[in-house]
Amino acid sequence: MSKQGMVVYFNFMEEILLDLKPYIRVIPDFPQEGISFKDITTLLNDGEKYKAAINALKELVSDLKIDVIAGPEARGFVVGAPLAYALGVGFVPIRKSGKLPYETIEAGYDLEYGKDKLAMHKDAIKPGQNVLIADDLLATGGTIATSVKLVRELGGNIVGTAFLIELSELNGRSKLPDINVFSLAKYDY
Repeated sequence: MSKQGMVVYFNFMEEILLDLKPYIRVIPDFPQEGISFKDITTLLNDGEKYKAAINALKELVSDLKIDVIAGPEARGFVVGAPLAYALGVGFVPIRKSGKLPYETIEAGYDLEYGKDKLAMHKDAIKPGQNVLIADDLLATGGTIATSVKLVRELGGNIVGTAFLIELSELNGRSKLPDINVFSLAKYDY
């Protein structure tokens, strides 16, 4: 990309970064005291901004060779599926334990405020496929690190992760060494 192209690209991304936060509702002390919940339902309710956010993520990852996008339940579905559609690639849901009807692999992880298990169908990723993992939020990195573990267990190659929001202060990136991390809006915790 030319230097002029980079300036246009960064100006476009700056507009999205500055424009996205007013459409994300911040709810203090939810789901428990001390948590500042970033609610994307207000962004999802605005078709123009939702589309712009997905298109911005598409621009961020468009240089990656992506065969399939995986997204963890449930908000990863509302980011990953439209992003997969926009890129013309498949989508693989990563579900909570017990929610998938076929043979699965599972892994446990810690949330910002609890514990859980994620699962994938054993045949969801073909060995050697290039996989982008998409979700709404990168916080402590537990959900995404577990998603990475599952994809790799199936032989997938992680080419990156993409998020609408990143809580920088929680340093979730540290759980994703050597993995491209793309996010549109950054917040302190």
